[in-house]
Order: sequence, then C-alpha cells, then structure tokens
Amino acid sequence: MRILLAVDGSTHSLHAVKCLIEHTGWYREDPAVELVFVHLPVPKLPRMNVVVAASQVRRYYDRQGKAALSRARKLLEAKGIKYAAHIFVGPIAQTIVRHARIARCDLIMIGTRGMTATGNLLLGSTANKVVHISPVPVLLAK
Repeated sequence: MRILLAVDGSTHSLHAVKCLIEHTGWYREDPAVELVFVHLPVPKLPRMNVVVAASQVRRYYDRQGKAALSRARKLLEAKGIKYAAHIFVGPIAQTIVRHARIARCDLIMIGTRGMTATGNLLLGSTANKVVHISPVPVLLAK
C-alpha cells in the first residue's frame, strides 16, 4: 500500500504521522510512504528579481520544507518506516492530490485541527479541500 502523508510541521500534522505509525499493523505489508510538504508560492512582485534571485527563493522553499518535514522524518525513522520525502511549491490541496495521483497512492493521510463545520466555512481547511477534490481516499487524523 502506498500512502501519501501530508505534513506542514504543525502538531496537528504530527498527529497524522503518529496515527500512521500506530496503525501500520492494519496493512498486509509495510506501507510505502510519500511524505509531502507543500509551500505556497511567494507572491510575484514587480521587479522582485532585481532584489531577490530565483536561487534565493528556491533555498527559502527548501529550508522551510526541510524544517517542516524534520519531526515527521524523525518519527518515521525511529519506527523503521521507509518513506520518500518531497517538497513542492503550489496550491496546497491541489498539489497534494496531484502528487497522490502521480505516485499512485492508495490513501492520503492528513492532520486536521478538528474545527467545527462553521469554522471550516469561515477559515477554510486544506484537509477539507483535499477531501472534496481527491479521487483517492482520504483519512483525516484529528
């Protein structure tokens, strides 16, 4: 089974990592984990390239992604779960779903803050968007 595990470095996303670790016995074989962090693109400002080089922006994305993935990586490594880590830039929900399709994942796991329906309507929710647009089953860890 191939599982896309989406994290952002928050304690809520670490609940999803711990949930996956606690339930590895659910699967006949050890899951192949696609550990994913998605960074929203830096807004493009006029003449931004005069002040900030593209390589600096790429380093920024890389640093932020590695920091967000670090705790999840440590938890997975401590339990001997193999994973492939990915850092993407783009619209978060759409990028998660696109990678799940490309990597032929059987399941997407994502942490959620456990907000009420009203809270999700007012603030929006990446997990909620993933559930609505994904053709791949989604497991939310509260």
